[in-house]
Amino acid sequence: MSATWTQEQVLALAPDASSAKNGRILATSRKWSSLGCSEKAAWGECQGSGKKPYLTQIDLTEPAFKCSCPSRKFPCKHGIGLFLLLIEFQELFTQSVAPDWVKDWLEARSQRQGKQEEKEKKETSPEAQAKRAAKRFSKVSGGIQDLEVWLRDLVSNGLASAQEQPYSFWDDAAARLVDAQAAGMARLIKEMGSISHSGAGWQERLLGQLGRVYLLIEAFKHLETLPTAVQADIRTQIGFSQNQQELSTQQGVEDSWLILGQSLAEEDRLKIQRNWLWGKQTQQKALIINFAHGNLPLDISLVTGSCLDAELVFFESAYPLRAIVKNRQDTVTPVDVMPGYNNISNMMQEYSQALGSNPWIEKFPTAISKVIPIKQNDNWFLRDENKRLLPVKSKCNNNWQLLALSGGYPLDIFGEWDGEFFLPLSVWVENRFFNLGF
Repeated sequence: MSATWTQEQVLALAPDASSAKNGRILATSRKWSSLGCSEKAAWGECQGSGKKPYLTQIDLTEPAFKCSCPSRKFPCKHGIGLFLLLIEFQELFTQSVAPDWVKDWLEARSQRQGKQEEKEKKETSPEAQAKRAAKRFSKVSGGIQDLEVWLRDLVSNGLASAQEQPYSFWDDAAARLVDAQAAGMARLIKEMGSISHSGAGWQERLLGQLGRVYLLIEAFKHLETLPTAVQADIRTQIGFSQNQQELSTQQGVEDSWLILGQSLAEEDRLKIQRNWLWGKQTQQKALIINFAHGNLPLDISLVTGSCLDAELVFFESAYPLRAIVKNRQDTVTPVDVMPGYNNISNMMQEYSQALGSNPWIEKFPTAISKVIPIKQNDNWFLRDENKRLLPVKSKCNNNWQLLALSGGYPLDIFGEWDGEFFLPLSVWVENRFFNLGF
């Protein structure tokens, strides 16, 4: 497996630039002893400042890392250094039986995975499940009824009064929805507090958010009369989750999936990682979401800039985007092409169709060919061959990097479109993939 990884892909696993830099420094044989590997793992001892060397190990099937150093970063610089050493100087690693400290770790990981699978397989009685579902549905219905009254009062007082409200005004309304087990709607309400203080144009943005929430309220009232896929979108927006264990039993979409971009958000110490994939054969777009709370590490098995053969199962939706990985091959290869729309108009046409199917899409995966990044006054845009402009988030740290990569010439780009601004995540220039990252 190590031969399928590139230096860029390994460095992309680093939690920050410092870890990547120090990992490069450690990717030298004089820093390591007792190097070894097997089909599933690689290990080594790295001499640090103390008397005892740090024991570093990699589960190559994920990949996953463990190191005895005190660093709280994941993976640490020793894990990055060991992985770089493995792919660049594999002859230094003796194919041998793993030492006990590696065996114990791999066995513990296998046991945890087995217990988790066993836990997920345990099913409660259908009667108990139905009772819990009915109880929750009743709580959600009550919460949404109260929200409609609150929303009507807000609009009747005028949008100008909304801007005068403190954040607690929005947080209290959101907290009531959390108590009603409608966490998805609670998030939409909390966002309104930020929108009302977001500068020029806040009125239009707030009115748009109010419209989406009210549409969701009305849709919930007629839930049973709507198509099944639309019902799934409504329930998802409210905060109901689809059972991923059940999803994994369904037939998925097999393809060679290009991992084109990754973005990260944080809400109340919950890290939310969005991984965007694009099928080479099917041209199907997919979103894999990973979560991690507090200091827990995020899943790093999907590396931006790589391509993997896998079977994805999509969540039920009128416009399916979110998916889970059901099966995947160990082999990963670098991205060798950037798909996309020929121009901005074609992208907007499909975006409109997507909203027609699911009006609550917040992030739309967008790849456009032959665009030039430009800066006009304090605003950034992408310009296509038809001279049409697409607004780019001006506060992005990577806009100047994007301009430097372009050099004033067209490039292929991938990112997220939220209906107002485009967030660039990766580009394809001179047959090379560049991860813009954060």
